[in-house]
Amino acid sequence: MVSDPPKGDPKCLVAAEPTANGLPALVSKENPGAARGGSCLSRDKVRGCLRANLLVLLTVVAVVVGVALGLGVSGAGGAGALGPARLAAFAFPGELLLRMLRMIILPLVVCSLIGGAASLDPSALGRLGAWALFFFLVTTLLASAIGLGLALALRPGAALAAMNASVGVTNARKETPSKEVLDSFLDLLRNIFPSNLVSAAFRSYATSREMGQFNGTQVKVPVGHEVEGMNILGLVVFAIVFGVALRKLGPEGELLIRFFNSFNDATMVLVSWIMWYAPVGILFLVAGKIMEMEDVGLLFASLGKYILCCLLGHAIHGLFVLPLIYFVFTRKNPYHFLWGIVTPLATAFGTSSSSATLPLMMKCVEERNGVSKHISRFILPIGATVNMDGAALFQCVAAVFIAQLNQQTLDFVKIITILVTATASSVGAAGIPAGGVLTLAIILEAVNLPVDISLILAVDWLVDRSCTILNVEGDAFGAGLLQHYVDRTECQSSVPELIHVKSETPQTPLPAPVEEGNPLLKRYPGPAGDADAFEEESVM
Repeated sequence: MVSDPPKGDPKCLVAAEPTANGLPALVSKENPGAARGGSCLSRDKVRGCLRANLLVLLTVVAVVVGVALGLGVSGAGGAGALGPARLAAFAFPGELLLRMLRMIILPLVVCSLIGGAASLDPSALGRLGAWALFFFLVTTLLASAIGLGLALALRPGAALAAMNASVGVTNARKETPSKEVLDSFLDLLRNIFPSNLVSAAFRSYATSREMGQFNGTQVKVPVGHEVEGMNILGLVVFAIVFGVALRKLGPEGELLIRFFNSFNDATMVLVSWIMWYAPVGILFLVAGKIMEMEDVGLLFASLGKYILCCLLGHAIHGLFVLPLIYFVFTRKNPYHFLWGIVTPLATAFGTSSSSATLPLMMKCVEERNGVSKHISRFILPIGATVNMDGAALFQCVAAVFIAQLNQQTLDFVKIITILVTATASSVGAAGIPAGGVLTLAIILEAVNLPVDISLILAVDWLVDRSCTILNVEGDAFGAGLLQHYVDRTECQSSVPELIHVKSETPQTPLPAPVEEGNPLLKRYPGPAGDADAFEEESVM
């Protein structure tokens, strides 16, 4: 039985290429440009692409303009010509961006982790946390190994062995507080369990070694004190445990869980508003930091090999190692994933703080890369605290650089010590500007190198930005990998359920179902009857 063709003017419709079901599609003649794909369609696509990626393009342009503006003003006299008051006024828009991002960190971390931990099953929470920590540990070890290999191959400190003075920075610290490896690990445990949650929002605990009397002799005595800086590690642990406790309450905890989820959603709305101000703040942050340098050309000429070693290591790890790991496990294009987080990466370059970039990163991985909220809001705050690939790579390069600068050889034991200590000390490092430099003293003490980091501080304004980009990129790839792991686990867990349901069919055979025919022919006899009748009619 063949259906009748559609009625109407046949001149208005023409047959196009066959579709997937084998029937020709009908295309209107009134709009031939739709079939040909005219220039209007291409312009609409370009306009739509620009509108969808407007924030990304504005952020990239802001970075480029900020670098050009900073170099131009620095060439015309820089901070000396402007004066302190004008320089502070020039950097004010960037300071506003930093203050807004830091304002949003505390409610975002606490509410997102409580909601994420409460939305996950405890067993799934343990699996996700274990896989996340394993990924962060492996990538940090790889980053440290890349940094060590490049520093030993390029030898950035060999050409500066005769240098005795600092270059480019006049306000470098004269003395770095001494710190032992044991003190660092004990401080890590102390910060996991803060004594006061309110003070943990703006202070953390740190131990330093000071000379003191012990049994009549001068020894280094550990002295603990509170230092400025949010104790994110303690807040993260408390929020996860509190979220698990709310889930254990069952229906009684649902109201509080909904409160934190609503609080987090409102915070993300604030983040979306701040994102549109980010290009302006990034422009002035980058330009102001370049203008503060006294002689950028001399600085790059003296420490260019060290800067090249750090930036090359970050590029290798960020553009090849991390995308390769993502591709191997997901079979997806990693550079498409990277394009989705260009705005947080540019913000990381401008702010030099992985904690300040956290709100934007959550927004982008959820909306542009398809990571679910309970994954991103659980993993990204943890990654911002324990995943420091860029800092570990930079610390390894800096340790080898200082050893070469002081003409000290590094044997195999010291190289392994640098590798392990850099990986361990990066866990729980402060996600603030120059956070990696503060833990560099631990590595230098571990291998008995002089704690002289004046040259490191001279170029830390640039290297630390590259470190921050690599840190937040590793966090994002970790969230993407865990999303793939969750999706694959859900697909595999559905197969046994189908088999179980199939095996529960009754043992007694059911009566054979009546074959359903075409509903249009149900009023007529079966096919055999039709054939006989047709034959009789054909005989007559």
